[in-house]
Amino acid sequence: MLKPILLVEDNPHDLELTLIALSRSQLANEVVIARDGAEALDYLMRRGEYAGRPVGNPAVVLLDLKLPKVDGLEVLKEIRSSASLKSQPVVMLTSSKEEQDLLRSYELGVNAYVVKPVDFTEFVRAIADLGIFWAVLNEPPPGSRRYVKPK
Repeated sequence: MLKPILLVEDNPHDLELTLIALSRSQLANEVVIARDGAEALDYLMRRGEYAGRPVGNPAVVLLDLKLPKVDGLEVLKEIRSSASLKSQPVVMLTSSKEEQDLLRSYELGVNAYVVKPVDFTEFVRAIADLGIFWAVLNEPPPGSRRYVKPK
């Protein structure tokens, strides 16, 4: 089964652009949207409204840094402290170019830190490349299942 991509984004404009970019990359992965850090953690930990979701982790978490309720750094910290999630690929997808945000993200174990390009074409290309890399090309951690496209 194809693993979903978890997109954690509270800005409606960035959310729409990211969904457009992912669809243009022609990935077949379902995109699950969380609009704040608390919802993202509920999805990942299978609690609250997500308690009944199928077992398994997403192919990648695309995580905004500045989020309501629980910020992206705290979400990342929770992911890395969970035995079932600590190897989950997480990409910080943010507008922040602040060195302290970059350093803190890597200290907490982010897999990649991508600053959202301002130009629409560059943004679409960056998101498409991210989606293809993490959902198709990246070799998942041991114990994870990877979708193999039928020939």
